[in-house]
Formats: sequence, structure tokens, C-alpha cells
Amino acid sequence: MKRRVVITGIGAVTPLGNTAEETWQALIAGKSGVGPLTRLDTEKFPAKVAAEVKDFDIEQYVEKKEARKMDRFTHYALASSIMAVKDANLTITDDIAHKVGVWIGSGIGGMETFENQFEMFQQRGVRRVSPFFVPMMIPNMASGQVSIHLGAKGINSCSVTACASGTNSIGDAFKVIQRGDADVMITGGAEAPIVNMAVAGFCSSTALSLNPDPETASRPFDANRDGFVIAEGAGVLVLEDYEFAKARGAKIYAEIVGYGSTGDAHHITAPAPNGEGAARAIQQAIDDGGIDPTQVGYINAHGTSTPYNDLFETMAVKSVFGEHAYKLAMSSTKSMTGHLLGAAGGVEAIFTALALKEGILPPTINLTTPDPECDLDYVPNKARQQYVEYAMSNSLGFGGHNASLLLRKID
Repeated sequence: MKRRVVITGIGAVTPLGNTAEETWQALIAGKSGVGPLTRLDTEKFPAKVAAEVKDFDIEQYVEKKEARKMDRFTHYALASSIMAVKDANLTITDDIAHKVGVWIGSGIGGMETFENQFEMFQQRGVRRVSPFFVPMMIPNMASGQVSIHLGAKGINSCSVTACASGTNSIGDAFKVIQRGDADVMITGGAEAPIVNMAVAGFCSSTALSLNPDPETASRPFDANRDGFVIAEGAGVLVLEDYEFAKARGAKIYAEIVGYGSTGDAHHITAPAPNGEGAARAIQQAIDDGGIDPTQVGYINAHGTSTPYNDLFETMAVKSVFGEHAYKLAMSSTKSMTGHLLGAAGGVEAIFTALALKEGILPPTINLTTPDPECDLDYVPNKARQQYVEYAMSNSLGFGGHNASLLLRKID
């Protein structure tokens, strides 16, 4: 018999705030975390805006000496994990450490470290390259450092599936608990991609918005959308076996009941025609949860603000839900957070859980010129109070990776 899996803790560092609570309050108020690109020399790039983390201090969580051995993406992951475990009121003792796992994804990993160390190598040679270069750079080090610092000795892994990394990590962690290989999983995604080469690469592939106005650059499903806004941060959740959580009196945000993961087998960057691969992932999650599609009331969309993604995701939802697609609500919180790439699924799973728990659906801001082909209810511009029993979170990544999570409200 499959074990039930619940969310008992959340932690986040995002462009909207340095905690999950700060982020959520800004989100439901319709505030944007997008601003001028300050981390880099904007003269080098046609894209002028980004969603940067602000006033974050890793030394609140780890000593400076240790922090210097980590890339920025690991800082975000570690801080979010510490907050999530504290929020869950979980103490990882020797008795349970072997049944507590970590599964945190990252699409790119330590790209800032790679840039800095390559520059050091070019200028000063091999002897000046840091001995910590490789362990700082590799994407699995977020999971590794979280395990080390929190004493979690169970399964330790990392999904690297581009923009689906966070959602795949949570889905895979959900399955670990469901089949009985762990009682607790610390899971989500982390990313710190606001570096020269990443921004240059996305600009060259025409993926980023060239709208210089931070207030309107990220506008999913809008007819004038022209690309995504690059963002950074992390979102981490504590998942637990329901009986384990109940026995220790843990509070519960929501239950994860379904997970779908598919491949497009189509193109390295473009989604499959009509969102066919995304539709299969959505259907898988519904089937895994054992519910009827009409029971889903809200979808946190991948909604990147790119022409193809928003259209094809809309088509995918229509193909799965039929007429019910026009009755459910679907919003893109990337309109406020920007696109956190491999961390997106982590923060968006948190948003989906909070939407169920609080009965508030976050909006899609900047939706002022409707696209006739994107004609669903995207919760335009203002949050909505609404009871929802089942909600989904979608993530779609370069390489044709599609992932969907199905969550259920627990009263």
C-alpha cells in the first residue's frame, strides 16, 4: 500500500523576500520582484531587467569561512532548507537521520563559481584555481551541503532537468517516501544564474524579455509577451510520511497525491507541438492521484512569458481538461518572481500548497492585453479568495522535460 505524503515545512529565498512568508505576502499582494539588472554590466546585454534576491546574508545561517566554500545557489538552498526544517519543527536526531533524505535540484549549478575561477585561471594560472572549485560548482552540492549541515543521512540526490529540476526533485522525493525508503525528505530547487555567460546565452537564444520596463517585462499569457525575466533563489519543502508527521504532531500545509514526468522527444529548446508532452505529464499526475480531472480547481502554470510556452501550456491544459479547462483557475507567479529556472518548481510548489491552505489564488500580474489564443482564467492582476481541494504545479524544461505535481488540501 502506498504511503501518504504531506508537506510540513517550507523555506524560500526569492526576489520577493528572504523567507517563504515574506514571499507569499508579496505574491498575493501582486507585487513584482523584477527590477533593473544590477549584478552585471547592462551595457553588455540587450536584456536590462532581472529578478534578483535582495539583502540576503548567508552568515545568518552558516559561518563566513564555510560560506566561502559554496556557490551562491548553495547559499540559497541551505538557507531555505534550514528555514523549512525549522518551520516543520523537525529535529533530526541520530534515531531518524538515516530515514531523512535530501533531493534538491538545480538546472545549472555553480555557474558564478565557474566564471570566477576560469577568470582566475586565465589571469594567474592553475595554482590560483581554488581547490574548492569543483565541489562549489557541481549541481548536486546543494543537496550535499544540506545533508552535511542538517545531518540527514538518507537518500541524497539531485535532479538536473533544466527548468523542471525543482518539480522533478519534489516528485522524486515524494515517491521515495511513498514507497517507504524514507520518512522525511528535504526537497526543492535552487538556482543562481544571474551571471555573464548565462544571461549572454539566454539573450543569444532570444529567450529573455528585451522590455526594459521592470514593471511590465514579465507578462505571461499577455499578447505582448516577448520572453522571460531571469531570476534566482530557492524553494525547499519538508515532505513527510503522513503517519510519521501525525505521530509527532506536525502541522500540515497540504498533501502530495500525484506526480507526472514525461519527455517531449522533440527539440532541445522548443516544446512539443500543442504541448503534447506537457499534457501527458499533467494526465499522469491526475492518474497517479486517482482523481477525475474535474476535481482540479487551480494550476500554478509554468507560464514563462515566452510566446511558445504560454500558448502550448494553454493547449496542453485544454487537451487534458476539455471544457473543465475554462472552469479552473490557472496563474503564472513568474509574472512576479521572474523565472528561477531550476528553482522555479520549488517555490511554485510552495505557492501551490499555500494557495490550498489559505484559500487564496495568486494572480498573473501585467495581464493587460489578452492573447486570443490564451483564453483561460489566468486570475488576472489580482489575487482571488477561493476554496480549492486539488491543485497542480507544472514545470517544463529545455531538453523536453515535463513535470507536474498534484496536491490536495488537508483541513
